[in-house]
Amino acid sequence: MNELVKIGIWVVIIGGVFAYLWRKGHLMKLSTYVAETREELRKCTWPTREELTGSTIVVLISTTLLSLFIIGSDFFILKLVRSILPRL
Repeated sequence: MNELVKIGIWVVIIGGVFAYLWRKGHLMKLSTYVAETREELRKCTWPTREELTGSTIVVLISTTLLSLFIIGSDFFILKLVRSILPRL
């Protein structure tokens, strides 16, 4: 019986929220937004598999080079700071 009461309360809460959103027009705004988004996505040109593969390789190589640069810079700055500052 306790579970049925909880379910009933949730149904009333969800129904109330739905009715409020419907009355204020928010549901129509949401459906308009989804319809406009679908329409805009139909206008998009999607990359081919080859273009996507090439772009992915460029991103991976760029990320690797940037990470190596950051690691190298960090190593040399650490050596510089340790050579300037006395050991504590």
